[in-house]
Amino acid sequence: MAQVKKSRDGVAVKRALAELENVAQSGKGNLLSAAVDAARARATLGEISDAMRQAFGAHEAHPEILRGVHASRYAGDTEYKLLTDRFAALAKTHRPKMMVTKLGQDGHDRGANVIAAAFADLGFDVLSGPLFQTPNEAAAMAVAEKVQVIGVSSLAAGHKTLVPQLISALRKSGGSNIIVVAGGVIPRHDYELLTQAGVAAIFGPGTNVLDAMRGVMDLLEGKKRNT
Repeated sequence: MAQVKKSRDGVAVKRALAELENVAQSGKGNLLSAAVDAARARATLGEISDAMRQAFGAHEAHPEILRGVHASRYAGDTEYKLLTDRFAALAKTHRPKMMVTKLGQDGHDRGANVIAAAFADLGFDVLSGPLFQTPNEAAAMAVAEKVQVIGVSSLAAGHKTLVPQLISALRKSGGSNIIVVAGGVIPRHDYELLTQAGVAAIFGPGTNVLDAMRGVMDLLEGKKRNT
């Protein structure tokens, strides 16, 4: 990237980006053609996106938590009843709050939505973070919202970089006491790296929802006993 920026014609890049921004703001001209011209001048994808962001702003997707599905599915299930009883005991003094987040350019949110819905049905106060957050943005939201647990869903191979960055950001912003768990498509050989970075539990592909609930409550109960 540094080599590309060094070797390109800076004046031509600025001109192409200015034209792209003008087309985006005015609505006159072909936006795709202007973006292609900028790319041909060797503008980066980030620079092209920033030029259009000036006109359109940044899209922010806020997943909606669907409630009642898991509670009805597990109605009468003995194991689910044990989990709800455990949660009721845990929540007597303070109802736990959990944030489910996707980081970086990982827009595959189905798994995250399933987890958010399941924990909401169990009784958790669940915050579903907007898609495409940076680790710093997620950490700031978690601290501001006073969550006890962050569940990071990773389906786009960013876990080795983004999750440690999130934990570092939490420590810098006063959220070192927040429990971080991760789930999704995470190869088993990456587990050690994540646990060394501070991830408290990892729920890999195919994890049963009840197992995830039990694991998170184990962590919360353990923390409560040690405070």
